[in-house]
Amino acid sequence: MWEKFSQSIESSRIYHERYHKAVNHPIRRKILTLVSQGKNMHEIAEELKISFSELEFHLRVLEWGFCIEREGEKIKITKEGKVVEYLD
Repeated sequence: MWEKFSQSIESSRIYHERYHKAVNHPIRRKILTLVSQGKNMHEIAEELKISFSELEFHLRVLEWGFCIEREGEKIKITKEGKVVEYLD
């Protein structure tokens, strides 16, 4: 994904801004941890005690910030999303 945004300073700035917004929220960091553990959407919502609509919002932000990829209900953590291993 980085290659697409590394062509100019402006696109690089956009990439980093989106990424930082995605990972700088405690719930989203917890979601990344749970995704990296192989949890599905139902398990994540239950463990975090949040609604599916709230979970969906955070998943969209994480996807927008390059941290996850989704195929239907399946969530895959990206290279960028693995930063959670070094946070908290």
